[in-house]
Amino acid sequence: MINMKENEKLSILNHSCAHLLAQAVKHLYPQAKFWVGPVIEDGFYYDIDLDGEVIKEEDLAVIEKEMKKCAKDGKRIIREEISKKDALEKFKDDPYKIDLINRMDESETIISCYTQGDFTDLCRGPHVETTKELKHFKLLKVSGAYWKGDAKNKMLQRIYGVCYENEEDLEEHLKLIEEAKQRDHRKIGKDLDIFMSHDLVGKGMPLWLPNGALIRKQLENYIYEKERKLGYHHVYTPCVGTVDLYKTSGHWDHYKENMFPSMKVDEEEFVLRPMNCPHHMLVYGNSLHSYRDLPIRIGEFATDFRYEASGAVKGLERVRCMCQNDAHLFVTPEQIGEEFKKVVSLILDVYHDFGLENYSFRLSLRDKEDKEKYFDDDKMWDEAENKLREVLNELGVDYFEAVGEAAFYGPKLDVEVKPAVGPEVTLSTCQLDFLLPRRFDLSYIDKDGSRQVPVVLHRAIFGTFDRFTAFILEETKGSLPSWLAPVQVNVIPVNNEYHLDYASEIKELLENEGIRVEVDGRNEKLGYKMRESTIRKIPFSLILGNSERDNQTISYRIYGREETTTVSKEEFIKYIKEVVDTKKLNRDL
Repeated sequence: MINMKENEKLSILNHSCAHLLAQAVKHLYPQAKFWVGPVIEDGFYYDIDLDGEVIKEEDLAVIEKEMKKCAKDGKRIIREEISKKDALEKFKDDPYKIDLINRMDESETIISCYTQGDFTDLCRGPHVETTKELKHFKLLKVSGAYWKGDAKNKMLQRIYGVCYENEEDLEEHLKLIEEAKQRDHRKIGKDLDIFMSHDLVGKGMPLWLPNGALIRKQLENYIYEKERKLGYHHVYTPCVGTVDLYKTSGHWDHYKENMFPSMKVDEEEFVLRPMNCPHHMLVYGNSLHSYRDLPIRIGEFATDFRYEASGAVKGLERVRCMCQNDAHLFVTPEQIGEEFKKVVSLILDVYHDFGLENYSFRLSLRDKEDKEKYFDDDKMWDEAENKLREVLNELGVDYFEAVGEAAFYGPKLDVEVKPAVGPEVTLSTCQLDFLLPRRFDLSYIDKDGSRQVPVVLHRAIFGTFDRFTAFILEETKGSLPSWLAPVQVNVIPVNNEYHLDYASEIKELLENEGIRVEVDGRNEKLGYKMRESTIRKIPFSLILGNSERDNQTISYRIYGREETTTVSKEEFIKYIKEVVDTKKLNRDL
């Protein structure tokens, strides 16, 4: 999808169309007053005060009709420059425009307006020449928006739209919007009973329903086994910490605005933890270490809390309560390269298992000239950055360097993944840290008996289970691979009276093999049951009738396929176990 704000021609077109929208609304609702109508990434919007009247979704077609009428008139769009005094007089009956004018910089002695026929609006421009150029547009939705984004102010109505140069591009855009709707994990999560939210719990605090809990548990088991085999030691630590803990780590000074407010209990002051590294520093510091003990890899599936603005909260993707797939690796400087390589290899292994192919690595480096932002140790920085480059080159992965984007405590690697719809997202990360071990006075005894400070690698493979689940739901449209699906097999007897006993027998056989299976024993027609199984996106639907019962066979249909395959019970059990155990992707079935 094209970013309208970054395309000059489309930006002008969409801003002009926002004015066309305002003109049409003014015709239909003479009492209308307008706040702002900016271009956004996927089109434009205009915030409107209708003095109590409400625009509904079905009203958008009427507004579009009036917009087309205005466009057909082909009025020239004329720019006029007036003084601030004249502007205040011209818009004296519009409190929203008066507010905009009064907020303008004192240096802006000349203010521009644009007029098209009977409509004039305050605007910097530029615009297209005539309204006739605004033929290919679509109004998308209407919603509420507080004036100036402040909940204390009046609620305005915000109408969204998009405009293109030709009908073909507009249609393509609308198709992508529809595709995005079908992939929206919030819709899928509701349809498949994966998660919910409730105002009594709070914004950004999702509740994982049984189906979602099953998915999350499978993800946890999957990555736990990967990490265990690589020598990780998993811990549990509290999801709160004292303010002093975060003052020691430095997060209180650098991250306080992203944390929940502190709370006093007895003589201590606590805060919900936003990250786990301070706790893991203390776990490492709990005992003495020799260089022979390193690397030490501490992992945790840890619940964290971060303050997200209510407007940014979105399903499982942007939350205030999250569970991180977190780990901290304590290494000697000589071990940085090898441990970093293992982290990158783990990322590549996981992405292969999930069929992720469209991604790139961003290596964030320091700006050597910025002595204020970055921890001051040129030798450590140079050696670390060079080692990371060497590993990425050795593995042959695609990466680009971002100078000045490193954390203040060390360089980092982020994996940018391009989803099926929408902008790139960061899933995995690995960050080097020279500073935090020093803050917690951590050490190990080196070969020569000297006390040395370890280097820490912060890494997250899934990022958070919440965001990764949202990503996978959108990538698969909810059609999860069999190993991850909450229900793997739906057994459908053709007729309950004659086939339910056989269906129950098959269910027991599959359950004994560790397969998650249900029997649809409702008194409904076969076609209805099959449609329900499809709506729930269950990977395998078994149809059992007279032939299957009498011949001790199974007829199955894979989700998304039309053909039905009949095999022996033993063959099916062997097949589905292989599909699940090898974590086959749906495309490979």
